[in-house]
Amino acid sequence: MKQHIDTAPVWESYRQDCECPLCLLQAKVEASNVDYFLGESVMEPSQRIEVNKKGFCPGHFKMMYDAGNRLGLALMTHTYMKETIKALKDNADRARSAAASDSGVALFKRFGGQKGGGLADAANEVKKLANTCLLCDRIRENMERYVYTLLYMYKHEPEFPKLFEQSKGMCLEHYAQALEMAQKHLSGEQLRRFVDTLTDIELKNFDRLSGEIEWFTNKFDYRNQDKPWGNSRDAVKRCVNKLGHQVILED
Repeated sequence: MKQHIDTAPVWESYRQDCECPLCLLQAKVEASNVDYFLGESVMEPSQRIEVNKKGFCPGHFKMMYDAGNRLGLALMTHTYMKETIKALKDNADRARSAAASDSGVALFKRFGGQKGGGLADAANEVKKLANTCLLCDRIRENMERYVYTLLYMYKHEPEFPKLFEQSKGMCLEHYAQALEMAQKHLSGEQLRRFVDTLTDIELKNFDRLSGEIEWFTNKFDYRNQDKPWGNSRDAVKRCVNKLGHQVILED
């Protein structure tokens, strides 16, 4: 079957023996974006502006640090720090003003009533600085496109539904995303069949994993020492990944 540039990665991922093919796609997207931000984008003004606005979450800062290109990361971090300092200076003025205003108000009078203003807003502004991530945004956009492509393939490519039915389901987050997007992009019998199939696959494979991790624990009973591990030797890793794709534990 001829594969389009957008569908080929989904076909490839669904041909792998894994707990969530979408997690495989996401890991590739994440790795390529880490390389991009540490490489060619470092000297691109438009990308530096985006980095300065949003920065990166702790997990992606760690990934880039571990990638080894300390100079590229230092260049981005320096300009991001400068922009952050500007925002913090503005925030500090608002925090001081709010504290001065609240200092003469009894504690019990500071709560309830009209929302907004005060130290709470200043704190929320700092939280926003700490909780934005350009790389997370990129990954989110890419994964929405891949889930849309998966639904398109289920609808238009006759051979894909069979491969989909043979999969081991998805992690919880991608499972929720697939259900949500199915409502937007499928209708009628196709929507019913996709959701029936996906939910059946998900429940079946969660039951399978539950049995495998139970056997993993039972193997530590001396009475089971000589019995075969079966598929349970790496059950802990696979269960953790299934429950939260962002973990992606490796051996």
